[in-house]
Amino acid sequence: MLAELRAEREQIEEAILSLERLARGRGKRRGRPPSWLTEMRKVGTKPGPGRPSKAASQAKSATT
Repeated sequence: MLAELRAEREQIEEAILSLERLARGRGKRRGRPPSWLTEMRKVGTKPGPGRPSKAASQAKSATT
């Protein structure tokens, strides 16, 4: 049982190290952004589910 726990701990430590390396290595992305992101920036909204669009919030404020 102890051997199994030690093996599992080793796997967890390796996973943590891998995630830390990934987090450290993330810098500013290079290159051209995808076209869908460029279109979203032109419209003025951010991508993401559950976020009301700018037009919806303006319509809501106009009715109140």
